[in-house]
Amino acid sequence: MHITTDTDSCIGSGQCALALPEIFDQDDTEGKVLLINDSPDRELHDDVREAAYRCPMQAITVTEAEPRQEGP
Repeated sequence: MHITTDTDSCIGSGQCALALPEIFDQDDTEGKVLLINDSPDRELHDDVREAAYRCPMQAITVTEAEPRQEGP
């Protein structure tokens, strides 16, 4: 899972930060979403999906595929 956020769309409702403070926070000036962890552990995946669903502006995007690892 990989998470991205769109701060331009965010209205600062704070639902994500209330639901998952270990993943989301809000900035001090406008209250917009701050992403703390863009690749959470598997045990948080359902909660992240729920937070994204509850975002009133759909400012959270969840990509289900694991990011590719570069290297040997």
